[in-house]
Amino acid sequence: MADGKEGGAVFTSTSLPSDPRLLATVTNAYLGTRVYRDILHVNGVYNGAVGDTHRADIPSPVNVRMTVPSADGLAETFTLNTRTGTFSHVLQSTDYAATHQIYAHHSLVHLMAFSITIQRSARTTQPVGGQLQAPFVPKSQDLDLNQGPDFQGAHYVYGKTLVPEVEGGPRPGGDMLWTPVPQALMLHGEEGGRSWEFLTAVAESEEEVKRSYSEGLALIAAGSLHSSHTHAWATLWRGCCVDLDGPRPLRQALYGCLYYLLSAIPPRGNPGFLFHGISPGGLSNGTRGEDYWGHVFWDQDTWMFPNILLFYPEAARAILEYRIRTLEGALRGGEEQGYEGAKFPWESAATGREVCPEEIYGAQEIHITGDVLMAFEQYYCTTQDQKLFREDGGWKLVGAVAQYWCSRMVWSEEEQCYHIKGVMPPDEYHYRVDNSVYTNAVAQRSLNFAAAVARDFLVPVPEEWVDCAEKVKVPFDAEKKYHPEYDGYRPGEPVKQADVVLLGFPLMHPMSSEVRRNDLEMYEPVTDPEGPAMTWSMFAVGWLELKEVQRAQSQLNKCFSNITEPFKIWVENSDGSGAVNFLTGMGGFLQAVLFGYTGFRITRSSLRFNPAFPDDINKLKVTGVSYLGNKLKFTITKEEIRIKVTESPRDPLASPLEAVLEESGQRFTLREGTVSSPGSA
Repeated sequence: MADGKEGGAVFTSTSLPSDPRLLATVTNAYLGTRVYRDILHVNGVYNGAVGDTHRADIPSPVNVRMTVPSADGLAETFTLNTRTGTFSHVLQSTDYAATHQIYAHHSLVHLMAFSITIQRSARTTQPVGGQLQAPFVPKSQDLDLNQGPDFQGAHYVYGKTLVPEVEGGPRPGGDMLWTPVPQALMLHGEEGGRSWEFLTAVAESEEEVKRSYSEGLALIAAGSLHSSHTHAWATLWRGCCVDLDGPRPLRQALYGCLYYLLSAIPPRGNPGFLFHGISPGGLSNGTRGEDYWGHVFWDQDTWMFPNILLFYPEAARAILEYRIRTLEGALRGGEEQGYEGAKFPWESAATGREVCPEEIYGAQEIHITGDVLMAFEQYYCTTQDQKLFREDGGWKLVGAVAQYWCSRMVWSEEEQCYHIKGVMPPDEYHYRVDNSVYTNAVAQRSLNFAAAVARDFLVPVPEEWVDCAEKVKVPFDAEKKYHPEYDGYRPGEPVKQADVVLLGFPLMHPMSSEVRRNDLEMYEPVTDPEGPAMTWSMFAVGWLELKEVQRAQSQLNKCFSNITEPFKIWVENSDGSGAVNFLTGMGGFLQAVLFGYTGFRITRSSLRFNPAFPDDINKLKVTGVSYLGNKLKFTITKEEIRIKVTESPRDPLASPLEAVLEESGQRFTLREGTVSSPGSA
């Protein structure tokens, strides 16, 4: 790549954005903050009852700003290195350089840290250094914090949230240890350079926070705290890499999206905490009144999950385990609406109860229940992990969702099919409509998947599941050959966001190329240009399916108006409103590349691929694709596709994968370490 070793993965600026919401984020799966922000958030720690519940604000000891009061010829840079998961601030004068690094440790998830390094660049014995602005106050509007005794030189506070999510429910809390921050750091006399490291540990118990802090101190003593973090990121990138020989803005957007999404997933192995899902703005956001208060939506299951599953099935499983743990809340949700089975909440926090502050969405936007199950289906097809379903609660959830859909349908004598009435589709400009085509299609898919799993497990399939799946109405206009968004939809009515186009992908609802094209052409011009960022990615995927590459690219290019400089933070809407660090939009963008350009489609029987990408992309290399325990590397050019198996299952009974050319039926066996070229692209 022409722009250096990092290929667009390092974002550097000489100034910070004027809007603090657009500052870079440093998070792991447990802790998160924006740089220079006075609060941090902890995975699963919410305060407030039901509709008022929000991520609890915890005061942030890493909110430190380095300044130099009077230095000649001072140069200043701010850098987010997505490869190392580190934010840096460098002050360079004629006599010395001062570097401030901030990071949330990727593998030791209870730790955040920052370091200050001062290095002389001239032979002088004058004292040099910088001042540290640390406005930290150990108080919170969401936790009742108490001061405990110092531990190994660290200050200590602990406390619980003030108001439980549900009456009588748990009040999660946190224990925090942090290294005190001096007002200034200096080099004296003959000192040529020195580093100081500052540690923050947050956990759910005194025992865990002390253990984590001690582990961090030991790594500092060994000189390897930051290197252990960068090693974890290097390992993460090795297992999940998208290299694209094409326009620099596209590469930068890709690396930014991957960085922010990978920051949110649990590390491999036992992370040592229960994962509570991913909200649209991630852990760096979600205080009261911000970024949907840190709640979990379909954004996680539909927009972020497929990208995570493609590379890291173990992290994808953690997302599904969150849904399994909150199943009781979903069962309560179905019961409260007067139906059987599990109705997942439109907005979920710690308990799985509906926490949306506006009743209409929780009551009507029921497609979320099918979205959750579609993630389970994608996982099942990709991994064949039967343990999750047989032993770890997955089958109970599958059955409860199927039961809900059957209970939610009503029979129409007039049309001789089942209807689902009074819903809000993904297009939230319309509500209380009957037979939303997306809702009904995702319900049908839920029921078909439930029946398929039952057959796999040799469990009797309830006749009701089969009957409802076969006879649910999926609106279709046979004359115009397109899918109306709902009963009574009139062509030309404005649409908020991607809705009907989702039938083609990710639902893969059966339809001809003609109908797919008609759906795209019907809804593209009436979709709100100011709508949420993920929309255009799905139009791009649709046009790529039809090999309309330029039309696809014109849709994908719309996303760039949602990407802000200099740190590639996404905003939900192109006018800057809505959620920031909008992982949902990033997830859609990544799917346009990972499933659009490549044509990857995961089905019950195969991983299909059918690439298409624009003229200004010469090569696409996707490393770390996970399928049935294998790891694959795809190298795609306009002339050929190369597939390499980089890892195979250790099960001696596992059969090697085969690549099959659909037109000719020719088969290529894929064995670990060998490269196969199954044909031209």
